[in-house]
Amino acid sequence: MIRRQRAVVAVALSAVAVLALTACESGPDKGTPEARSSTGTVVAPGKPGEPARRISPEEAAKLLPDQSPNSADFAYAQMMIVHHRQALTMTALAPQRAASAQVKGVAERIAAAQKPEIGAMEGWLKNNGGAREQAGHDHHSMPGMASEAQLKELRNAKGRAFDELFLKLMITHHEGAVTMAAEVLSEGNNVLVEEMANDVIAQQSAEIGRMRGL
Repeated sequence: MIRRQRAVVAVALSAVAVLALTACESGPDKGTPEARSSTGTVVAPGKPGEPARRISPEEAAKLLPDQSPNSADFAYAQMMIVHHRQALTMTALAPQRAASAQVKGVAERIAAAQKPEIGAMEGWLKNNGGAREQAGHDHHSMPGMASEAQLKELRNAKGRAFDELFLKLMITHHEGAVTMAAEVLSEGNNVLVEEMANDVIAQQSAEIGRMRGL
């Protein structure tokens, strides 16, 4: 996956740090030269073909990739919350207006997936000091967002007409979410946002395939 190498490096360094600490605790007596030379060091893996080396915990910390959220991470979370909320607005209409049990099932799955995702993104913003809304952004310019006229048409539709319009709008909506997720994978910097974006791509791409098959 995109930028997954950063997480691999972090995991590798964390693992060797644990191994080094374990070795210190179970190794020679603390008074021996061997113990004194290894205490407080971390074994850092070398590049391909190069041996591992011992470094201090401070040096190991500097080798960890910087995963501080950047503006792309914040914008993604803020906009995707709004994007998901519109999906919930559309799915809430399905139980009373859809004719197809399959369309009702799709709407139920979408709502079940996106409600907790909204909570996760709101929690991430709170933990990282970001606002829940992005000031000055035109939400309807986001990829895949339905217009007010399209939402009104969906609210007035019923039966097979609702099913057809719901699937059309929701496929476009999902495609927009996948586009947004792909953009943050290339422009963002935070591993948690990266994981959320990868989940959106996987889940909504699969859902697009199911909706196109109806």
